[in-house]
Amino acid sequence: MMADDNGKVALDRELRLNQLYLAIIARYKDYIEEKEHISVAELTTLVTPKDESVLAKANDIRGSFGAYSYVEHFYEASLKAYAFVRDEIEDVQMPLEFWLTPNETMKFGVGDTVDKNTLFCSLLIALGNPSTKVFVYVRGASRSIKTVFELNGLFYVTEFGSTTKRMASRDEFIGALTVDDDTIAYEFNDQSFVDVS
Repeated sequence: MMADDNGKVALDRELRLNQLYLAIIARYKDYIEEKEHISVAELTTLVTPKDESVLAKANDIRGSFGAYSYVEHFYEASLKAYAFVRDEIEDVQMPLEFWLTPNETMKFGVGDTVDKNTLFCSLLIALGNPSTKVFVYVRGASRSIKTVFELNGLFYVTEFGSTTKRMASRDEFIGALTVDDDTIAYEFNDQSFVDVS
């Protein structure tokens, strides 16, 4: 067999194994999702600013400034953290509901919108901003997930696939939302879960 044939055999084997893994996932989807279920109040466990890999990435970002100063550098550090998550974490929709930790999201380089926002939130807290939260807004069939934080008296709203918005206050942000009986809105980080609907 030629080297090229060996590569085709290996690729074919990998493809067959991936198809097998998908078949297993499909067969046990309900069981996995049942075991994977967490309550909304338990979402705080997904934000892990003290995780070793999160701290290592935050330290890497800090290191790009030489002598990092939260007051002087946090906003620019937040842009670097955003660029890392946007560029290095591939957006993947799993065939089942499965929560990834920020460590797993970085390790595998993939995640859905929740995974990306919990990683981003974890990084910003690790960079020194404990006000950072993941904000979830569900209205009817529409769902929006953002990362929000306060800095120097302003309120910042970041949504992957969009631009960061700067607002005068958290109240301005909440006031701009439509909240009615069809709305679910909450925010969380590693310290708290708050229902805002």
